[in-house]
Amino acid sequence: MSLFPTNIRWVKPVNYYIALHDLELGGAFSFNGTVKITIDVGTATKEIVLNAHELEINSARVTISGSDPLGTSNIVYDDTSQRVTLVFPQEVPANSPDVVLHMEYKGTMNNVMAGFYRSKYKPTVPPSKSVPMDGEHHCMFSTQFESSDARRAFPCFDEPNLKATYDVSIEIPEDLTALSNMPEKSVHPSHDGLKVVSFEKTPVMSTYLLAWAFGDFEFVEDFTKRKYEGKQIPVRVYTTRGLKEQGKFGLQNAYQIVDYFSEIFGIDYPLPKVDLLAVHEFTHGAMENWGLITYRTTAILFDEQHSDAKYKNRVAYVVAHELAHQWFGNLVTMDWWSELWLNEGFATWVGWLAIDHFYPDFQVWSQFVAEGVQSSQQLDSLRASHPIEVPVKNALEIDQIFDAISYLKGSSVIRMLSSHLGVETFLQGVSQYLKEHKYGNATTNDLWSALSKASGKDVNTFMDVWIRKIGFPVLTVAEEPGQIGVRQSRFLSTGDVKPEEDNTLWWIPLGLKTDESKDVAAEALVTKEETLRNMNESFYKLNSDQTGFYRTNYPPARLAKLGSDKEKLSVEDKISLVADAAALAIAGEGTTAGLLNFVAEFSDESNHFVWTQIVNSLGNIRSIFAESEVVASGLKQFTLELVSSATEKIGWEFTPNEGFLIGQLRALLISTAGGAGHKA
Repeated sequence: MSLFPTNIRWVKPVNYYIALHDLELGGAFSFNGTVKITIDVGTATKEIVLNAHELEINSARVTISGSDPLGTSNIVYDDTSQRVTLVFPQEVPANSPDVVLHMEYKGTMNNVMAGFYRSKYKPTVPPSKSVPMDGEHHCMFSTQFESSDARRAFPCFDEPNLKATYDVSIEIPEDLTALSNMPEKSVHPSHDGLKVVSFEKTPVMSTYLLAWAFGDFEFVEDFTKRKYEGKQIPVRVYTTRGLKEQGKFGLQNAYQIVDYFSEIFGIDYPLPKVDLLAVHEFTHGAMENWGLITYRTTAILFDEQHSDAKYKNRVAYVVAHELAHQWFGNLVTMDWWSELWLNEGFATWVGWLAIDHFYPDFQVWSQFVAEGVQSSQQLDSLRASHPIEVPVKNALEIDQIFDAISYLKGSSVIRMLSSHLGVETFLQGVSQYLKEHKYGNATTNDLWSALSKASGKDVNTFMDVWIRKIGFPVLTVAEEPGQIGVRQSRFLSTGDVKPEEDNTLWWIPLGLKTDESKDVAAEALVTKEETLRNMNESFYKLNSDQTGFYRTNYPPARLAKLGSDKEKLSVEDKISLVADAAALAIAGEGTTAGLLNFVAEFSDESNHFVWTQIVNSLGNIRSIFAESEVVASGLKQFTLELVSSATEKIGWEFTPNEGFLIGQLRALLISTAGGAGHKA
């Protein structure tokens, strides 16, 4: 569904020429702009409708090769829909060559972190002379256009499937630096100590990916190790003056990840440069503008002397996530905002894949299961949940619609699918999808089709329900000699699923792990219930490594047996078993005793993420029984006995150069032991 009604989509952009000039660097922080949009006119029309928000269009005209300019007879603003209608006294003819829409307009470099905006900071070293001030703070300037704020910076056709190329120039003080998606093309002196910086033409792309910035910038630089069209690509991290050394860790990751993604996607990085810019005031963690990626300072800067080591994980991951978008989202863009989940879900999954490749000691899949999967399952187990893909009628609704369910559940089901197909096969399908739709737009079904071709499986059929239906299942296990029965039903944290809420039939990869095979069985449950025969009951575990997005409810004896066999379990298995047992106990589908018997086996556990899940689960159980002094006291004592030996083993003193996960585990255990009454 498009923001523009079909009857006014007769005009489509081909190229934007954007010139920003007469910037008021102080006071009202206004700017003037000239935009010339080369357009295709499919049907003769007297009206051209664009998006514009908080802009004043001073003049507009259409020029057609060989004809006199056609000026507007009226300019009508619709503030609610953020549209402007340019009315002409006669029709702009259809299918004419070289039709250009010229507009002169005025806007504001605002302070709301949307559109073309200013962000305030306090310099760490003496700044350049012309750095603007806003009160007591200095300013840098940048853009944030996703999802629908390009219209704050220039009048445009602000929809993801109305792609065009862009030529950008900006007039700024001579001692400041300007950046945009593409490399600098030319710099010309202007007047009164100003210069005009022009940039190369961009590839075809969506409005929300356009970006520019200027300020008192410096950078650190390295180059990709692979060559692209015979050249290594320059990769830079830009900061305001005095902070560039903190960009080195992000830079170290960026150039390697560009090469890594070029290889696994089978498509070379398509632009001639990669810039990463630290922005002092930012609404999100980062933004994947093509070739000029912007970051909140805490997501790109790392001080080797003073930053907590755990932030290395965050910086590396956010760098990878945004670089993934340079292919998945930028080169190929969703057709409409309803499928934003796919952009973000895929970038989340492949971002973790990259960090696992470069930093296996970070244990990122364990972190993903402990944080991403559990957070999304907690939310999605509420009756008021919603499907991953939600219809979006208006781009202005996006921030209200998309949340952790869309993003974290989205990335979880992509991980489930990639594990079932095999990561190599999955990436082959992704590569086919990117090649087939490059520089264009695509839908979720287009990706499923490419994955179906690569795998020989009907991906669309078994993924559709995961994307478009609410909730997720619990798999209940019943044991008989030599066989087990599995039955799926919707899981609610309240445990009171009504029949009409339990009519979804999920495709569930069973992920069966046994003693008899090192390989995980690739079977899936496609019916409401099924019996698995010829089972060796000495050891089995469903949903190996928690790759499937569901909970598993084992008989109490089997759960206890899994606890005693914990050396056969992966870290992800342990996390999911603890989380499932706790969630099922709270929902009334399991027992608190079963959970406690299971976690009692983990007093010698040494993994941070397993302990995080244990502590969180016990905390949830304690909160439920908070009004019962006897039970609450017993649970507190149980927690103390469980963590005491692990706390004593890891020690009370932090040591230099220890791994950040060791430090986090020590902090968690000491805090938990203290809260449970340890007398150290």
